[in-house]
Amino acid sequence: MEEEADERPILCERFLEFIMFHFRWVVVVPILLPLSFIFNIAFEVRNRIVHFVSSAPNAHVRKVKYIQEQLKEWSANGRKTKLVNARPGWLTMSFRFPLYKENATKIATDKLFDILELDTETMTVKVEPGVTMGQISRYLIPLGYTLPVLPELDDLTVGGLINGCGVESGSFKYGMFQHICTGYEVVMSNGELNYVVPDSAAKTVKAKQDTSLYYAIPWSQGTICFLVAATIKIIPCKKYVKLTYKSTKTLEEMCSTLTEDSNKYSEKVDFVEALLFDKNKGCIMLGEFSDGPDTQEEVINSIGRWYKKWFYTHVEDLMKKKHKTIEYIPLRDYYHRHSKSIFWELRDIVPFGNNVLFRYLLAWMCPPKIAFLKATTPNILRKMYNRSHVLQDMLVPLETLKDCVELFHDEVEIYPLWICPFHLKSQPGLMKLRDYTQKMYVDIGAYGCTTKKDYHHEKTTRRLEKKVREVNGFQMTYADVYMTRAEYREMFDVTLYDYVRSTHKCLDAFPDVYDKICRSGRR
Repeated sequence: MEEEADERPILCERFLEFIMFHFRWVVVVPILLPLSFIFNIAFEVRNRIVHFVSSAPNAHVRKVKYIQEQLKEWSANGRKTKLVNARPGWLTMSFRFPLYKENATKIATDKLFDILELDTETMTVKVEPGVTMGQISRYLIPLGYTLPVLPELDDLTVGGLINGCGVESGSFKYGMFQHICTGYEVVMSNGELNYVVPDSAAKTVKAKQDTSLYYAIPWSQGTICFLVAATIKIIPCKKYVKLTYKSTKTLEEMCSTLTEDSNKYSEKVDFVEALLFDKNKGCIMLGEFSDGPDTQEEVINSIGRWYKKWFYTHVEDLMKKKHKTIEYIPLRDYYHRHSKSIFWELRDIVPFGNNVLFRYLLAWMCPPKIAFLKATTPNILRKMYNRSHVLQDMLVPLETLKDCVELFHDEVEIYPLWICPFHLKSQPGLMKLRDYTQKMYVDIGAYGCTTKKDYHHEKTTRRLEKKVREVNGFQMTYADVYMTRAEYREMFDVTLYDYVRSTHKCLDAFPDVYDKICRSGRR
């Protein structure tokens, strides 16, 4: 009888989890979708007004001065607590909520979300860290420009991509998001405002030549200074992307073809990515900027329109019909091809979201904002996600792709897998290559719920982390990190990071990066 009584709360909890997981759409569709749509419209109108009256640069000066005043006051009061930004936990891209902010001094950097300056002579754009990829693509593309690396999801921010990580299909050519940044405007813990650039740019711009700080900021998660603006390279663009889809039938074919495509066509091709739909079947996509079709037989596919299929399902359908297909896709539609379905996470939240009736009637409001989804995820549902949900990006050398995919298959077996090659440059910093050579890496992204019965969120993740360390790879730190501090410092080169932290009075001012990204620092 006592055993039955003990089982009842567990069964009740599992039943509630089942209901909340399978019927979460009851909240998402009638409430979160309209809220997301209204928010996006209002924010876009606000941005257009700001651009029209050119008020952003002056407002930026005021916002930065206010940040400096807060820091000077904190310093005058004895530097008693750690410093963090005031951005609410539900607005971050991590699935978790930060615990390290609870007893810290929150600095108001959360109002920095404006595009400040476009300079077509130096081919750069200066933006605040809260600016999203959706904002940038809406602003730049109509003017004939784009970023060399523009990550896919609309809500990803510049600050998150610098302090964290950014990889997308242009990365095989240009590297990570941090590699297209030419300078950072930062406020130190004592309130001092600095603009830092690498050695190569120090003579051409009015900036503080602090190369160590410039290279230490990426991946540091805001534990060195507060980023208040970034200057980013831009390149000319065209109206369309000519996208070639090539199916692969085996994992070996995927690995060998992707390796060849990532190197052989680097001068001609502008974008490379791949999807694996099971352990063997996949598709490699090669894109190049284009003015559009040359003949009437060639197809323009505006995949960003609300009634279109989710992109990954469209790719899978194409591969069932032909070995090779070519389409012309409007540039902005291409950049945000995974936004509408949040890669493939939305299939678990709104199971009928790709149904033709839903697409035509309601998909014009999609996707729900990730922040709203996170804010409305109850604790009981998070418990279920702990048991089955995987959200991981592992960055490994391209030559190890086959072994790593096989490990992902054995451990989580979630498909599609996102496969995105990127050029990892030999630079100082947390992602420093130990052998000092430039190398092609690949991002393996696993997103969704696994059906593996032996899956355990901590034990499984630790096995994945162990493999990544063994191949000299890196784990994206927005995801759950179960490494010990020593294991983290084995994966990442903390030499420069520790030096900068000690020489810029960061030790008593900011949490250590490990304390911000480890699982125990998040709930």
